[in-house]
Amino acid sequence: MVSNTIKERPINIALLGCGRISSKHLEAIEKHKDDLNLVAVCDIKKDRAKEKAEQYDVPFYTSYEKMLERGDIDVVSICTPSGLHPQHGIMAAKAGCHVISEKPMGITLESVDELIHVTDEMGVQLYVVKQNRLNPTMQLLKKAVDKGRFGKIYMIHTNVFWQRPQEYYDQAKWRGTWEFDGGAFMNQASHYVDAVIWLIGSVDHVLAETATMARKIETEDTGSAIVRFRNGVIGTINVTMLTYPKNLEGSITIIGEKGTVRIGGVAINKFEKWEFDSYDDDDEILEKSNYEPPNIYGLGHLPYYKNVIDSLRGKTEPYTDGRSGRKSLELILAIYESMKTGKRISLPLS
Repeated sequence: MVSNTIKERPINIALLGCGRISSKHLEAIEKHKDDLNLVAVCDIKKDRAKEKAEQYDVPFYTSYEKMLERGDIDVVSICTPSGLHPQHGIMAAKAGCHVISEKPMGITLESVDELIHVTDEMGVQLYVVKQNRLNPTMQLLKKAVDKGRFGKIYMIHTNVFWQRPQEYYDQAKWRGTWEFDGGAFMNQASHYVDAVIWLIGSVDHVLAETATMARKIETEDTGSAIVRFRNGVIGTINVTMLTYPKNLEGSITIIGEKGTVRIGGVAINKFEKWEFDSYDDDDEILEKSNYEPPNIYGLGHLPYYKNVIDSLRGKTEPYTDGRSGRKSLELILAIYESMKTGKRISLPLS
């Protein structure tokens, strides 16, 4: 249960990891400053921690343990390498802090199950950032699915055709490693894997091919997966980080007996096809839902943090908790297992 004190005062939040994605979190926290009070930032690289600390006028730490010893932190937002998310989340939970984990919430089911168990045991909330669900285009598509406007859905198809040059991987040793990062499916495409499950439902089995074609990394830079959902829908997920010369598209297409929709753009940010057999008032707000994202992360972090605030104040349920975030990780791991064995992999994983 959320305490009365957190309902009545600003929520103290600290951020761990001051790298690439941290700016989106800090911007969202700043825009919610009436409800969120940033009290500290931490990074093992002193210059990065100091830069963010000076920008937002807060103390910085290079020791996570020292930051947790403050005693005034309600929530820790974790923006460290993916393989460290469970460990860092568990440390926060044991210090009595709620946990916001960037995607993916981990790279093994064992580690994320332990994170879920510890947050349950400590009575704290676990949030997994899946901000693309909150982009206006995706919200409108989800409404169409939930209203049954497609009738029987036949297929869902998603492409993530982006560019990550070798310099991107060389900037941080953990990128493109199995221990800390995973490949294109685990990192760049994880929001899209989450989206197909969120829109369509549970997966029955998957068959996949992946390859490391051009980048000097341990993990895959390219791959395709064929997904069969329990409700009979067939899905495909196609991913590459080798698109020339820059990010081309992040798209989702749904084809049903009574409708066809394609959201395209560089990051599912504009409707390229929206056609149903009957009118709905949502058709009138189609153009308003299109937007130009400042980057591939979209605009979802701001409403995501609003959900965190409302959840901690007891006003609503979390959009994406640990168990929800686990589902996309399980599908990604099944994709990797299919790649390794050459076999169709059934879910849930044993």
